[in-house]
Amino acid sequence: MRLAGLSISELLMMIIAVILSMSVHELAHGLVSYWLGDPSAKYAGRLSLNPLRHIDWLGMLCLLAFGFGWAKPVPIDSRYYKDPKSGIIWTSFAGPLANFLLAFVCVFVYFLIYKFAPYGMAAVYVTRTLALTASMSIGFGIFNLIPIPPLDGAKILWSFLPDHVYYRINNGAWWMNLLLFALIYSGLIGGPMAMLRTWFIDLFSNISVFLLGI
Repeated sequence: MRLAGLSISELLMMIIAVILSMSVHELAHGLVSYWLGDPSAKYAGRLSLNPLRHIDWLGMLCLLAFGFGWAKPVPIDSRYYKDPKSGIIWTSFAGPLANFLLAFVCVFVYFLIYKFAPYGMAAVYVTRTLALTASMSIGFGIFNLIPIPPLDGAKILWSFLPDHVYYRINNGAWWMNLLLFALIYSGLIGGPMAMLRTWFIDLFSNISVFLLGI
């Protein structure tokens, strides 16, 4: 388990990383849906960065312990959209995109502190928290783009299907949840996810270093 052997400071940094990654992800879903005319997230009080409105405690524990988890889904009602299918695509993609943007901001601030801040324990803890948040947020974004229900990737991919196929697959989506858990426990997605995470970290690092002239 990932929690084994962690110090209190390391555990706090992980909790901060998980809370930020999940909260930004769910807020982005709610905001984009609201901008497209759906008030469901607003009425549910989910247009907030308050983590208590987004965190599913069991999902958070699983993410800390096993490397995958979930937040409380933001209520979405596509009937409010002018074009339900395109609305679902934008709303679903908003969560992972927000995770990638959060990761870039964390990496940029990491190098900003590296360049300008005096060395000290405070700087060390802040930069380690930023690095962990970037890694966690990228992983959360990539994981949610896997095209298997109930993840965002499935909602995005299936929205391109003809209506009769789209609704038939949706009605039988429950068994695909078992496929997702089988993939997770088999370890088949661990390697590709680690490679993609490293690629994003390297990309964001190179952009930050270039912008800051380091």
